[in-house]
Amino acid sequence: MMKLYIRSASAISPQQTFGDVPFLTETVIYNTPCLVAIEPDYKPFLDPKLSRRMSRVIKMGVAAAKDSLQRVGIALPDAIITGTAYGCVEDTTVFLTRIIEQEEEMLPPTAFIQSTHNTVAAQIALMLQCHAYNNTFVHKSFSFESALMDAAMLFAENEASTILVGGIDEITDANYAIFNRFDTYKKGNFTNIDLYSINSPGTIAGEGAAFFVISNEASGNDIACLDAFQTVYSPSNIEEALLGFLEAHEVQLADIDLILSGRNGDAPSDEPIVELENGFFKNNQIAHYKHLCGEYPTSSSFALWMAAHIVKGGETPLILSAEKKNTPVKQVLICTHYQNKYWSLMLVSAC
Repeated sequence: MMKLYIRSASAISPQQTFGDVPFLTETVIYNTPCLVAIEPDYKPFLDPKLSRRMSRVIKMGVAAAKDSLQRVGIALPDAIITGTAYGCVEDTTVFLTRIIEQEEEMLPPTAFIQSTHNTVAAQIALMLQCHAYNNTFVHKSFSFESALMDAAMLFAENEASTILVGGIDEITDANYAIFNRFDTYKKGNFTNIDLYSINSPGTIAGEGAAFFVISNEASGNDIACLDAFQTVYSPSNIEEALLGFLEAHEVQLADIDLILSGRNGDAPSDEPIVELENGFFKNNQIAHYKHLCGEYPTSSSFALWMAAHIVKGGETPLILSAEKKNTPVKQVLICTHYQNKYWSLMLVSAC
């Protein structure tokens, strides 16, 4: 697989991550099992009249996309590719509610039009007046990785040189209530920083939007390189899959400076990744990220945003890891899972 160069990265999350802010110097603490994104001032990115008609997830996606493009001074990318598992849940809920309340008669179309999964990518293209390739992947927790794969294939076919790729999902009261019926989220009193110390079933809900401007050629100002990535569905032995991944890309485990682990706090589904931390990764520095963004299908996009900034700065923020090493962090392996079914591996290095 070819190396992808990350020219810029922008994220809106439950932490202070958007705009020109210090990189994860303080943790925003939540005492509920639902982490909601901290929304920025949208005025620099959205016309107020348009903004009023947009749901949160669309505004977050457009702002993160525009910010990532502005950071590298690109007006029009050669393609726009997004990944989302849930799509625009808020507008879907509004439309379904109106169907019931208005007995399927005289339904305003706006909520339906904006409820489709590709609305975010479409709105970005409309605002940029970008008529290039536009695609959205809805592959559950592989949605963001599928978007990356599509970008890599466009590069391989010489169809593009600069691509905007993003992963986005939202949590609303309605879908939180639905998931909570299946005991998806933790019960009791705790905060997000306690996520890994509570040995109980359930995780915490999260949401976010992370967008990247990527290229297949080095620019000299790239913040990180995505050397390789792979998805593994319901592996019988994740350690074997990891060994195969590292061997295929000629990387030694000892050469990896940091493991960014996707533990989500749910004791049953976390069992294989905890075993990896205590065994396969026992000699590596390990950090976690889902206590910052919560659990959602495209949280791997937030992990990639974080890994890119870690290798750019060369060190791990204190809020991610209690263990602090003097050696600079130049290579990060993201190993994350969703429900112990959807495993994602990404190798990120400094340029």
